[in-house]
Amino acid sequence: MLEFPRWKYALILVVLVVATLYALPNAYQKNPSVQITPSTSESRIDEALKARVDGLLATAGVTPVGTEIDENHLLVRLPDSDAQTLASDTLRPALGEGYSVALNLASTVPEWLENLGARPMSLGLDLQGGVHFVMQVDQAAALQKRVEGYADGIRTVLRDARIGYSSVERRADNTIGVVLVEGADVNAARTQIINSLASASGQAVAGSGPQVLADGNRITVRLSSGEIGRIATDAVEQNRTVISNRINSIGVAEPVLQRQGEDRLVIQLPGLQDTAEAKRLIGATATLEFRAVTGDENQAAAAVASGNIPADSRIYYNEAGQPLLLSRRILVAGDQLINANPQTDSQTGTPAVGITLNSAGGKRMLDHTLQNVGQRLGIVYVERIPTVRIVDGEEVRSARSVERVISSSTIRGVFGREFQTTGLSREEANDLAQQLKAGALAAPMDFVEERVVGPSLGAENVERGLTAVLYAFVFTLIFFMLYYRMFGIVTCLALVLNLLIVVAVMSLFGATMSLPGFAGLALSIGLSVDANVLINERIREELRAGMPPKAAIVTGYEKASDTIFDSNLTGMIAGIALYAFGTGPLQGFAVTLVIGIVASMFTAIVVSRALVTLIYAPRKKLKSLAI
Repeated sequence: MLEFPRWKYALILVVLVVATLYALPNAYQKNPSVQITPSTSESRIDEALKARVDGLLATAGVTPVGTEIDENHLLVRLPDSDAQTLASDTLRPALGEGYSVALNLASTVPEWLENLGARPMSLGLDLQGGVHFVMQVDQAAALQKRVEGYADGIRTVLRDARIGYSSVERRADNTIGVVLVEGADVNAARTQIINSLASASGQAVAGSGPQVLADGNRITVRLSSGEIGRIATDAVEQNRTVISNRINSIGVAEPVLQRQGEDRLVIQLPGLQDTAEAKRLIGATATLEFRAVTGDENQAAAAVASGNIPADSRIYYNEAGQPLLLSRRILVAGDQLINANPQTDSQTGTPAVGITLNSAGGKRMLDHTLQNVGQRLGIVYVERIPTVRIVDGEEVRSARSVERVISSSTIRGVFGREFQTTGLSREEANDLAQQLKAGALAAPMDFVEERVVGPSLGAENVERGLTAVLYAFVFTLIFFMLYYRMFGIVTCLALVLNLLIVVAVMSLFGATMSLPGFAGLALSIGLSVDANVLINERIREELRAGMPPKAAIVTGYEKASDTIFDSNLTGMIAGIALYAFGTGPLQGFAVTLVIGIVASMFTAIVVSRALVTLIYAPRKKLKSLAI
């Protein structure tokens, strides 16, 4: 009996509607655009900025498709890539360091589709291109930071060993000068320093490690060329790891992250829309520093007025612009933070960041709070902002640091590895937690190059490849309709729905389509064709054996289903293995293959049978089949 449950018809209809909705965004082309985002807390996105941008573009002869304010950025849609480049070159120097001007591809998907969560499928760098960054590591800053860490460690070990000293300072040539008090044991101090440096550098100090030289009551720590080179290399590698974590937090599929030369990293982000957000997150060097407060507001104001600032202190300013005296010694730095989460303070209800330190940072915080209950602890928010100036027609890139005290509260109890910090806005708390969670950079980095790259295999080759796939698909459909007649038409409809489902699923889950992905899609279509051929040939065999047409249809689908399931299960196992053990292009191929196999099984076994039943079941006397 040729029957098909009605609930399965309803299921097919739901799948068809959902697949159409979520595949539809891929029909909308993206606009080349320029996205403007504030680089500092003082910069604002408002109507005044919009009017200023429109005026600058009009002066440069650029006619935008539209200019709109969206959340925390200004988006300028442009007709083509040439206008995009001209607009970027016009706005970047005019807006200055207060704003980040990034090249972008803006979605044109209707709002009602976006409200349903529908978005276009991401294309890989080889199909759509993406954003190309080159970042340079400030190795001098990395060296300075490491030397300051050594100096801080020396102070700690001398204090713990009860060896008196008058100063431990980093010098301009990145050596460390230690001056002991009169009568101090120089040999004991030198031994303690050697052990401390050996532990900190992770190697013996003789040879390529730091050299410790004593002269009277003065000790000089000098880094060898080998140690300096190792610090620079470590900084680049640590930054590479941190940048990788930050890219993963953005959710970019199949990114490219490579080292270039001694101090540069190349980053390629395929199919990325929000390039300004990616640039801000990747290049961010915002972090926290915890320092002891060494004087109240009155003492700080007096020190600023007289210019007589204590040698062990520095002047910082809070958000209200009031000066504060904080210790030069960093109690805990950003590289000792291992986790951060945005929270709400249970007592005040204000935004907060819950911070977890590593064991070394937790111990230092515990030791400090044990000895300083009732004293004040300053939390300094440090942000390094890249700046660009036009000198003689060329871009000169530098950076400036913004340091402000976000909290100087009294230590009311002892705490160690886990605690909260407040004094931030909700947006700042979320941004800071995200940056800290991604990891602290070993050294600051600057964007030295930024551009949008086209398809790596060339636009012409991509166009020809897509044309070849389209013609192959059309010729396959024509062959099926001519060879299997009515059943060929059913097979063609099933194949079209198969493609629709694959595109919809990949769009829904944000998968990236690359050239290997197209290979996986072609293979899955081949498997779907193979499944329909098995069904049609099985029905033919039953008809040749003298079985009635309706019974032949039922028997053909039932006998072919087991074979189709077994063959597709083998393909799925291979696809899962490729995804589990492969990387990059192999994973793209595997994802498309597995999704295509599941879709092909559904369309070949369920959808085609539903259509055949719908066509032939109403006929009471069926003498032959158009197959």
